[in-house]
Formats: sequence, structure tokens, C-alpha cells
Amino acid sequence: MNNLEKAVTFNELKWDTDYFGVASAKAILHRPLSLNEWDELKTRFKDYQFISIVNQNSEPFNAQLIGKDTSAFLADVNIQFEKRVFGINELPKNVTIHYSLERNEKILEIADFKFSKFTEDAELARRGGDQVYRQWIINSFKRQDKYHAVSNDENGNINGFVLFSYSDNQFVIELIAVSQKKSKGGVGTSLFKAVEYVAHQQGCSEIKVGTQVRNIVAINFYHKVGCKQIESHQVFHLWNN
Repeated sequence: MNNLEKAVTFNELKWDTDYFGVASAKAILHRPLSLNEWDELKTRFKDYQFISIVNQNSEPFNAQLIGKDTSAFLADVNIQFEKRVFGINELPKNVTIHYSLERNEKILEIADFKFSKFTEDAELARRGGDQVYRQWIINSFKRQDKYHAVSNDENGNINGFVLFSYSDNQFVIELIAVSQKKSKGGVGTSLFKAVEYVAHQQGCSEIKVGTQVRNIVAINFYHKVGCKQIESHQVFHLWNN
């Protein structure tokens, strides 16, 4: 493994390439890059039309390199939260847990996400960025590696859901949505407790979730349910037109 491979994880993004119709890649910068490493990385950028550059821990030196040497712009600041699971022994009565869930149109109806780097980037928005999270959910149905916690009101109508998965001995919340009609009814808290319940039952001690820095409602919610902010990563978008 050379120095660049230690400093940067670089991958082609096949799903993004197919969906957006542009050759796409992702570079994750793990530490401050040397000038030689940066020059080598820039040569890789030339093979793609779109590159997502994740500057882990919002490293200032890397941000300067990106801003000085490329036309990339800051598309997102991703805030990562973590919570230690100490034991939720009872599933909230209004929530059910599903594995390999069949496609559910009611879930898709309430999947309204106001904050997204896929819509705030005009090029991605023009290429269907507003449908990315919907497609994300569609792709999660019938998969054995995905969990869905679904909340129902007193009439049996779905009023919220959370999509989560297991990775690196952590349960990771991928998407969570609550019906706008029930946004202050404790639905989100019940859904989070359901994830804690599953994590505890599976012997997992941590839950991880991320959101955008502009999504103040989500940030306040994760603090409310006991999460601790642990990381902050800048996400730059580079277009080679």
C-alpha cells in the first residue's frame, strides 16, 4: 500500500454513474495530504466527470488545497452522531420491526427529505437528485441486510419509519422520516428507541447516524435522544465539464 492509498480511499461510484449518467467517483481524505499525494490524486480526478470529495474531520489544510487547485464547491457538511446502547428491553408498542420488507407505498409517501446534497447541487438536481432518497428506500425493500422500523397510529396508518443496517459492529441509521402531521407526537423518539431495542437484542453496543449541518431539526433531535456528536466532515463536489 503506497502513501496515497493510506491517506485516501478512492472508489468509482457505479450506482451514481448509472443513475446520474456521468462517470462518478468518491475520494475520502483521511488525513492532511502532502503536495505529492495531492498532485497524484488530482490526476485521478481527470478520469471522471463528477467526484465527491469527503474531507474527513474538515481538515483545514486539505480544504485549502481543494479550494486553491480545483473548481470544487462545498456541497455539504456531514455531522456524525453516536450513541452507546445500554439496554432497551421493550419495543415501543406502536412500532414494528421488519426484515426483507416488501415494497410499501405508504412508506414512500412520507419519505420527504428537505435537506439533500443531491438537490442543493444544481447539476445533480437537474439529473434527478430529488428522487435519490426515494430510490434509496425502494432499493432497501426485500433486502435481508436492511431493517425497517415502522410506526403506526391508533388507526393503523403508517406515520413514520426508520431504515437502518448493521456495519462494523454498529447499527447505522440510514434514513428516518415522520409524517408531517405527526412531527411533534413522539413518533421519532419511538422509532429511535426501536433501533436501540434491536441493537440491544443483537448484542450491539453502538448506534451511529449522520445528518447535514443545516438540518437543525435533526441535530436537535439526535441530541434529545442522547446521541453525542463525534465527527464533522466537509463534502466537496467537483465537476469536470
